[in-house]
Amino acid sequence: MGVVYHANYLVWFEIGRTKFIESLGLEYTEMESHQIVSPVTNAQIQFKKPIRYGEQVTVVTWLEAYNGIRTVYGYHILNGKEEIAVSGTTEHVIVNKETFRPLSLKKTFPDWHQAYKNQLEGEKERGIRH
Repeated sequence: MGVVYHANYLVWFEIGRTKFIESLGLEYTEMESHQIVSPVTNAQIQFKKPIRYGEQVTVVTWLEAYNGIRTVYGYHILNGKEEIAVSGTTEHVIVNKETFRPLSLKKTFPDWHQAYKNQLEGEKERGIRH
């Protein structure tokens, strides 16, 4: 069809989320070293314009909501004309890798909690671009 397959946008969301977290000075590998992972519990995607093969895109990622347990990231995928082609959100919790029992991010990783609080309270520009 000459356009990007719809499931690939979730991969771009993941890349954007990882880069966003790194921009806060945090890393998923820190969680994983403690046998903790952060699965997606909900994903919403709105397709507005197609991205064509070979077209340059930009992923903008921000923290949409956070309550100490659940984290919601927001995304815009911009086409080569800087128009929003796709937007969406993913919701996450952290869980023990063996039991998949939910954990409090606030209690388990206080540095992540503080970084997220700071981001929500002080965010002037919406998201990081990559």
